[in-house]
Amino acid sequence: MMNEFTLKVKDIFTRSHFKRAKVLAGSGGLDRVIRWVHVLEVEDFGSLIHGGELILTTGVGLHLDVSTQLKFVQQLIASNAAGICIEKGPYFQEIHEDILELAEMNHFPIIMFEETVKFVDITQELHSLIINRHHDLLSYLDSSSRRFIELSMSSNGILKILHELYDYFHRTIIFVPLQGKSFYYPSDQKYFHDLILDHFQTAETETETISQRMLTIDNESFVFMPVEGLGQIWGYLCLHTADDAPEEFHFLILDRAALAIAQILLRNRTIEERKQHSEDKFVRAVLQGRDYNSEELISHLPFAGPDMRYRVFVMEIQMPDRMISEEEWEDIKLQRSLMIRGSFKRFGFFPAVSATKEEIAVIAAFPANAPEKGKDMLTRLTQHLLRTKDHKVLLGNNKIYGVGREYKHIDQLSKSYAEAKEVVALNHSNIKEKMITYDDIGIYRLLLPLRKSGELSTYVEDYLGPILDYDSQNDSDLYETLKVYFACGGSKKEAAEQLYIVRQTLYHRLDKIEQLLGKDYMESNQRIAVEAAIKGYELIKRS
Repeated sequence: MMNEFTLKVKDIFTRSHFKRAKVLAGSGGLDRVIRWVHVLEVEDFGSLIHGGELILTTGVGLHLDVSTQLKFVQQLIASNAAGICIEKGPYFQEIHEDILELAEMNHFPIIMFEETVKFVDITQELHSLIINRHHDLLSYLDSSSRRFIELSMSSNGILKILHELYDYFHRTIIFVPLQGKSFYYPSDQKYFHDLILDHFQTAETETETISQRMLTIDNESFVFMPVEGLGQIWGYLCLHTADDAPEEFHFLILDRAALAIAQILLRNRTIEERKQHSEDKFVRAVLQGRDYNSEELISHLPFAGPDMRYRVFVMEIQMPDRMISEEEWEDIKLQRSLMIRGSFKRFGFFPAVSATKEEIAVIAAFPANAPEKGKDMLTRLTQHLLRTKDHKVLLGNNKIYGVGREYKHIDQLSKSYAEAKEVVALNHSNIKEKMITYDDIGIYRLLLPLRKSGELSTYVEDYLGPILDYDSQNDSDLYETLKVYFACGGSKKEAAEQLYIVRQTLYHRLDKIEQLLGKDYMESNQRIAVEAAIKGYELIKRS
């Protein structure tokens, strides 16, 4: 199709002035595009040409020696001229074999007129042809733009635009978004799609490659056009060029198609933003125990019902030091919600998401008869999220999570949210190995309400006060000894090893502990109370 809009060297031989012209060398360059025609009769032409010109010359301004002629042709090749037409006459009776060899090696066409021709007629004819074809190109681009815009308004518009591009070029066409679903045509080109997707998702894309808008994948050549909107690159439209050198037409058509795809993405983005804003309000209302209407429930949790169960997942995110504009935050918020929703769906949950700068809260629904959605699946999900390397969306590595208990009814989820927040607080305190669900926190289910009411300090003082006071006054380690002794299940040998002390020293410390706490501190009821006080003291220290 490009042939309809460009003039190539091989095309000029159909014109009357070139009927008797002969190609002496450089026949491999007959596909070069002629952008203009220029009469050149001077040896030092410097910046007189810009590339793509077909040069006409009689050699009148050139010296007759071979070295000057050779230098002249070398300059034309370096300037990327389309070719040279030489009129045979007193200045050029024949072309030296060194010049012909140079032209042949560089696929630079040298054309000889065996008789006198009028350069003015040639330039007028070819210039008219070039201008008319350029006008046809602009008209074609205009109609193509209208066609792409028309397709962008239809359902599944991106795939239809790719199909249209395939009809233009009969080459594989692929759209790779930086976020979301990719498209490619024909449908059997997933191999190249996966390679290109991997190429653009790595942070090592060469700046030079981006500026040239060309890339090589598995020894195959592609040209690409960024799809941009709101000052950002949203994806790349890629065309397989096979062995063909990319031409201006490729980029012009891709540019029009990329604009139409950008309009589709912008519309989809607006819809997603509205949907996310509504979903955010619904989730916050549920988690805070406020009223919501049935339409919101159907819209955001369409599978809600007696056969479903619910948990609340909370992830706390540390904000970066840099300031984030409101516009940037809106973009991050949308991408964050889309990414989290996709991750939960991947693990079989039906999520409703609320995202703030410091917290992501998710209502995760799942079938009541799906035991695989229990702790094991939640563990895999949280590990997946912690491995996520999209720092722009999650704003750093410091992510702390917690999950509330499973509930049967939506109206109970404010409890699950509070429980998830307590798990987050415990994980933030680093009291023990990371806990996932409220079911994991054990004794802390009793201690956390005591801390909240202020009674925990009193409880700790009642059971550990003598030990803590003694350590403070004597710079001793009775509290640490007691904690390790309980952790070792009352094994003196193991406790001594963990404390790096000899057993005799341990016996001495345990005797002192018995004096302070009483002889019955190892009896069942008293031991439970003291161990709970130790947990409570650790909780207070790390709060």
